[in-house]
Amino acid sequence: MAPDLIVSPEVAREMGELSREIGRQLGVFIDRNGRLEMVVVGDRKRIEIPALPQVRGASGRLKGWRCVHTHLDGEALSEDDLMDLLFLRLDLMAMLKVADDGLPERLYAAHLVPVPVEGKSWRFLEPVVVSQQSRDCREIIGDLENEFVKARPAKAVENKGDRAILINVTTDARARAQDTLDELAELAGSAGVQVLDQVLQRRDRVNPRFIMGRGKLGEIMLKALVLNANLLIFDHELNPSQIRSITDHTELRVIDRTQLILDIFARRALSREGKLQVEMAQLKYLLPRLTTRDDALSRLTGGIGARGPGETRLEIDRRRIQERLEKLEEKLKAVSRERHQRRERRRKRDLPVISLVGYTNAGKSTLLNTLTDSAIIAEDKLFATLDPTSRRLRFPQDLEVIITDTVGFIRHLPKELLKAFKSTLEELSEADLLVHVVDASNPAFRDQLKIVEDLLNDLELANIPTLRLFNKIDRLEPEEAVNLARQYEGVVISALDSGTFGPFLARAQQLILKKITVEAREQPSDVDDEQGS
Repeated sequence: MAPDLIVSPEVAREMGELSREIGRQLGVFIDRNGRLEMVVVGDRKRIEIPALPQVRGASGRLKGWRCVHTHLDGEALSEDDLMDLLFLRLDLMAMLKVADDGLPERLYAAHLVPVPVEGKSWRFLEPVVVSQQSRDCREIIGDLENEFVKARPAKAVENKGDRAILINVTTDARARAQDTLDELAELAGSAGVQVLDQVLQRRDRVNPRFIMGRGKLGEIMLKALVLNANLLIFDHELNPSQIRSITDHTELRVIDRTQLILDIFARRALSREGKLQVEMAQLKYLLPRLTTRDDALSRLTGGIGARGPGETRLEIDRRRIQERLEKLEEKLKAVSRERHQRRERRRKRDLPVISLVGYTNAGKSTLLNTLTDSAIIAEDKLFATLDPTSRRLRFPQDLEVIITDTVGFIRHLPKELLKAFKSTLEELSEADLLVHVVDASNPAFRDQLKIVEDLLNDLELANIPTLRLFNKIDRLEPEEAVNLARQYEGVVISALDSGTFGPFLARAQQLILKKITVEAREQPSDVDDEQGS
C-alpha cells in the first residue's frame, strides 16, 4: 500500500501555484483513506471553514478528516487555525507556506493532545519539506488515537446513548452555582443521559456570545474529545444566537436547562392533557429559535432535547406552528372546562380538598401512596409525577377529604411550561389546604422551600392555608427534626413510615375544620335561605 502522506507533493505544488495566482488561501480536506473530500477558497489572510458533514473516525472521537491549507505571507499556523483544529476535532491541521514563485516552502502541522501541555491543547510536528515527508499519516493518527484511549477514564465506557458534559457559567457564589449544577445532573439522570463531567466557571460577567470565554470552550471541547461526549448541557436558558455560536464552534449537540426539562416532561406526560401541555410548551420554546434552524437545530434530531413534538416540528414553518398552537389552545380550553366541571361536582359533595405541593422529588407521591394505600408511580427522580392524581382520604375523626398530588416545582421552571400547565395549576386554587412537602434531607432545602413559596405567591395562592411538612426525617438526627418543626412552624414525617403521620394528620384536620368553620360563619344567610326553601 502506498504511504498516505499528510499531503502529496503533487497536490501541494498545485495548491501553491493556484493560491499564489489568485491571491487567496486554499484549503483541502482529506479523509483517512487519502481521498480529497472538500476544497475551500478563502481570502488572503484566512479560510472560512463551512459546517462539515457528520463523519467520524473509526474510534468515534476525532473527525477522520485533516485540513491542509496555504499561507501566502509567511505567517505561522494562526490561532484561528488551531481553534478550528480543536473545535472541529480534526485529525490534523496542516499549512503550506507558499513562496513568491508559487512553490510550497515547508509543511507545518499540529494535532490535538488528550492532556494540555503548558496550557496548550495541541502539539506541533516538526516542519518538513513537502517532498521529504517520512511518516505515513495513518501512523501519526493511529498513535494519536492511542494517546486518547490511554487518557480516557475507565468510567467513560462506550455508550450509544447521550453522553453529556454539564456546564454552568455564573456570576453568583460558587456554592449556589454548584447546587444548581448538581440539580442539572439529577435532571440529566432523569432523562436517561450519562453525565461524564461537570464544568463550573465563575466570571465577572457572562460572555453574551459563548456564555464562557472561547478558550474555556476549547478546554471543554478537548474534554469532550477525551471522554467521547456527544452533548453539552448548559445550566442556563440559551438564546438563539448563543445556540448558533456554540454549535458552529463545537460540532456537538447543545441544549439548555429548559430543553432538558421539556424533554423530561415529554417522556413522562401520560394523560391527554399533560401531552397537550408539553407539546404547547415545546412549540413555544422552538418558535423564536427557528432562525437558527439549519445546522444548530438539525443536530437536535434524534436525541435528548428532541423528543415528543420537537423532532417532527423542526421541519415546519412559523405559520404552521402558530396554527398548531391555536388548536392546542382550543383543546386545552376544552380540557380545562371538563376539569372545572369535575371540580364543581366535587364541591357539590362538600368534600374538602388537600393539595400536595413542593419541590420536585420531595416525596409527594410516596406520601400519597402511604396515606391512601395507592400505587402511584413514585421514583427517586426529578419530575417522576406530572399528571395530577387524586384519592379519597378519611381522617381519624371521620372527616373525608380529597387529596391531590401535583407536579413538582423547580428553580428556573421554564416560563412556557408554567403557562402551559396553567389549567393543572388552577386546581391548586380550589384547595382548602396546601401541604407543602419539603425534603428535609436535602442540603439545599431552604432554597427549595423559598422557591416553592415564591411560586405559590406568583400563582396568587398565598391566601390558602398552608402546612409545611418536612419529609425524610429518617435521614436526620431526631434533635435536628424537632428544631426544624419549631423553626418553621411545621410538622416532620417520613413518608415511608405511616407511624410518623399522627401529628401531621391532626394538624391537617385542625386546619381543614377551621377553614370550614370560618366559611360557615361568613355565609349564614345562604344557609338560612336554603333551609327556608
